[in-house]
Amino acid sequence: MVRSRSPRFASSFLLYGIALIYGATGTTSLDRIAAAMTARPRDPLFVMGLGLVLVGFGFKISSVPFHMWVPDVYQGAPTSVTALIATGSKAGAFAALIRVLAVVPRGLALDGAALLWAVAAVTMTIGNVVAIAQSNLKRMLAYSSIAHVGYMLVGLVAGGAGGTGAVLFYLLVYAFTTAGAFGVITLCERARDEAVEVADYAGLARHHPLLAAALGLFLLSLVGIPPLAGFVGKFYVFGAAVRAGYVWLAVIGVLNSAVAAYYYLRVVVYMYMREPEGAATAYAPSLAGGLALAVALFGIVLLGVMPAPFADLAQAAVAPLVR
Repeated sequence: MVRSRSPRFASSFLLYGIALIYGATGTTSLDRIAAAMTARPRDPLFVMGLGLVLVGFGFKISSVPFHMWVPDVYQGAPTSVTALIATGSKAGAFAALIRVLAVVPRGLALDGAALLWAVAAVTMTIGNVVAIAQSNLKRMLAYSSIAHVGYMLVGLVAGGAGGTGAVLFYLLVYAFTTAGAFGVITLCERARDEAVEVADYAGLARHHPLLAAALGLFLLSLVGIPPLAGFVGKFYVFGAAVRAGYVWLAVIGVLNSAVAAYYYLRVVVYMYMREPEGAATAYAPSLAGGLALAVALFGIVLLGVMPAPFADLAQAAVAPLVR
């Protein structure tokens, strides 16, 4: 088990930033903070506190340059714990970030779109480029998760109910897809240990075709291949960016998705076109794991084929915040 001090480090930024914001406004209510800052825009104490809070969120969501802890934690933690960190923890941090960014600009005359634009572009690019060089599947998915943070930040750059709702929908898609991918890793073992190297999945389609098909679908969803949910999530996020006038950011996102196809499809090639060296990867039976995979597969197919009701719910959820 890898012990990382990054969560504590991030929490210290958050707590210190919240303390400074409280010192500047006398409240911790977001609506009251926005109202208080209307009378005193660009208060230095508040700006410093907000900056520290955003740095803390940068660690929590693993955006560049606060992403270095992610690969080591994903690789060192048990796969089930890694799945929780990659989905539930990230979704909660993004939800809180959306809540802050939706309220604070009402009371503070700051335009952070340019900064978010740069962070989104760099995050998705670094995540995808470094993922290409990974031979460990969990580290590859770690850098992939960093790239997906960049895609979600594109929606925050776009703003409004469309962009922010697209981020919520993307979070739902990402949760099903990533949990499913890590679920397959949990059910695979080699030499009585977790099968975490890409080479461990050579020949998986011959020995365990259902597991190979499931992992292939999850990886194709992460690439953004229709009609799976990953395609719809990216379509909504990039579409919101284009409608908001951030065409070049959407272009960078599409190019990064093309780059990501290389390392995702490399795993598919190993599963279907390579023979294992030594003992083949075995299936570790688990009723709960099988049910979880079935739910995740159903989720990525349903969200890909019938996304509209869920996208409408996401936009309705954020509409009161971005008025």
